[in-house]
Amino acid sequence: MATLSDRLDFVIGRKAAEPLAEHLGLVTVGDLLRYFPRKYSDAMTVRGEGEELDLEEGEHVTFVDYIAQAESKFANRQPRREFLVVTLRDRRPKVTATFFNPKYLKKTLVPGVQVMLSGEVGYYRGTMQLTHPAFMVLNADRGRNVGTKSLTSIASATAATGDDLLAEFEKGYFPIYPATAKLQTWEIYACVRQMLAVLDPVAEPLPKWFVREHDLMGEDEALRAVHVSANERERARAIERLTYDEAIGLQWGLVVRRNSELSGSGPVAKPRNDGLMAAMTAQLPFELTAGQHEVLDVISREMAAARPMNRMLQGEVGSGKTVVSLLAMLQMIDAGYQCALLAPTEVLAAQHAQSIRAMLGPLATAGQLGAADDATRVALLTGSMSAQQKRDVRREVSSGEAGIVIGTHALLQDAVEFDRLGKVVVDEQHRFGVEQRDRLRAKAPEGLTPHLLVMTATPIPRTVALTVYGDLETSTLRELPRGRRPITTNTIFVSQKPAWLNRAWERIAEEVRAGRQAYVVASRIDEDDKPAKGKKDNADAGPPPITVVELLARLQRGPLAGLRLGLMHGRLPSDEKDAVMAAFRAGDIDVLVCTTVIEVGVDVPNATVMVVMDADRFGISQLHQLRGRIGRGEHPSLCLLATNLPEKSKAGQRLTAVAGTLDGFALADLDLRERSEGDVLGFSQSGRAITLRFLSLARHLDIILAARELCETVYESDTQDPGLASLSAPFTDTDRVQFLDMS
Repeated sequence: MATLSDRLDFVIGRKAAEPLAEHLGLVTVGDLLRYFPRKYSDAMTVRGEGEELDLEEGEHVTFVDYIAQAESKFANRQPRREFLVVTLRDRRPKVTATFFNPKYLKKTLVPGVQVMLSGEVGYYRGTMQLTHPAFMVLNADRGRNVGTKSLTSIASATAATGDDLLAEFEKGYFPIYPATAKLQTWEIYACVRQMLAVLDPVAEPLPKWFVREHDLMGEDEALRAVHVSANERERARAIERLTYDEAIGLQWGLVVRRNSELSGSGPVAKPRNDGLMAAMTAQLPFELTAGQHEVLDVISREMAAARPMNRMLQGEVGSGKTVVSLLAMLQMIDAGYQCALLAPTEVLAAQHAQSIRAMLGPLATAGQLGAADDATRVALLTGSMSAQQKRDVRREVSSGEAGIVIGTHALLQDAVEFDRLGKVVVDEQHRFGVEQRDRLRAKAPEGLTPHLLVMTATPIPRTVALTVYGDLETSTLRELPRGRRPITTNTIFVSQKPAWLNRAWERIAEEVRAGRQAYVVASRIDEDDKPAKGKKDNADAGPPPITVVELLARLQRGPLAGLRLGLMHGRLPSDEKDAVMAAFRAGDIDVLVCTTVIEVGVDVPNATVMVVMDADRFGISQLHQLRGRIGRGEHPSLCLLATNLPEKSKAGQRLTAVAGTLDGFALADLDLRERSEGDVLGFSQSGRAITLRFLSLARHLDIILAARELCETVYESDTQDPGLASLSAPFTDTDRVQFLDMS
């Protein structure tokens, strides 16, 4: 008999086990048991009805069907080689298979024979064809396995276990596994059957009361039924149970992490009435919103306690997260600690430094003439600085002179040492992994775990916040500061109404004449650049997107001739980026032609118009982020989304949805429904992709909530619960707890 931890080569033999390990990474019985089918066949059709239309050239496919026609033909060229063309009966559109040197096959592959064919897809004059595929005859005489060795050997191996693989095909049901060209679905299924035949009963990892309360199938029954049950209702019950397993495994990993971090000793920073935080609050030129006050009170209380804070601050674009985080950092500085702000790009880091220094004024000029009492310093450290500049900044940081240290990944280098790091702020958290933020927290004095505040301007659906950011408490800012003007958004379908794009350029010229500025955004830098990462339907593919370099040239000699145009993209040298952004902020550039490098953090209140070219190349959340660069001042703003695709295309409907609302949370829910789980749970800290097989972040909020409640309840009584730990192992043992990737 076999247990979950047994190696597969000891259970099913080395010959069968080695391909599973090499091609799929399946080493133990538990690995194979949780390698679930991706679908189930219908009436012995390994490819489902209609799926043939989606097959691409070179893709590996398996068909189970009857032969309708078999013709011997001869090649026109010399030597005149014979070949056999077989046409399958129930394929629409038509599918053929071609076999060379068919001397013996002509007697075997004849009309009426039921076959399994497996090979690479090709197309000839619009007809899908498999060239010399592997095959096996399924309705041959009992006891005979007729076909190519790769398939018949599997049938023989299955028969050796007492099962009849051919009978499985004749049932009209067959599990289809994620497969490769080197390891096909029937090979995996044969191994699964062989393994299940000797598997000991699987222990129930969940509390009995939870299984009863949610009317769940038992673990052992579910793990078997999902592979071999021919009853559709049983399989549905098994999938429901395994969906709970995934949710609970993720939540257990997160609750363990959350509680292990909170068990550390955090720096106590009680608020003062006579410090920098109070002085900054008094000199603010605006009133904080009720939401900002509420969030700041929560953060302030947590930083005054000895438990390290672990909090995420999410908010609408322009909701005032930066001023909240700044006031919270000043509370730490008042208590004698330093704060680090980690930003994903140099443009954003420089923007933070510029805006924070501007907000602080004399409070950020310690050591300079006219500095306020108890003033601090704001230091900026980026990778593109000169060696001398880096040394000067590191000296400020290590001596404690700089109370606020802003930087990119350069802050993570070993050479950067803090005097008394008490708080870490991570902006645009989805650009960083857990390991990176922990490396920065590790620079605190021994025995202290700095408070952590992560910020994101990408509104996050509740299921994602619970599953992806589940090790963090969440605060949300929905209210926009007073004085913010709403943004009008329209979609321009260029192929249908080209005059509207001409009108967009006229509108930019009008705004510039009125003393204001504009952005024009493209998805690519130049012809060497790949299209922007975003939602795009292959079926909607239009003409190639315009590059930012080409767009600048067109506008300079065309509709925006005579205006002062600037260029900004990610491959410009750092000093050139800084110079362009400084000129744009100063009003020396009228129109900034750019890529998504301005997606976050850029704050130019005088910019009132944005035109996004080839908007179908961007995702929903990314468009919302881009739109947030305007509407930041006192004037009404306009965002125009231009696309060459038709209005009724999927992309056109998506752009219409973005234009129809400014509610980032509603758009985030729509984005989640449209994107695959793999897009959202994209990459772990090690860069390896992982997807949830059954749990859907768009559909299973109730299961996620139940899983979170269970894990918190169990953790209070047993922090090492072996059952929940076993469900969590796929996520925690390989450091694969996921964090949001919506860029």
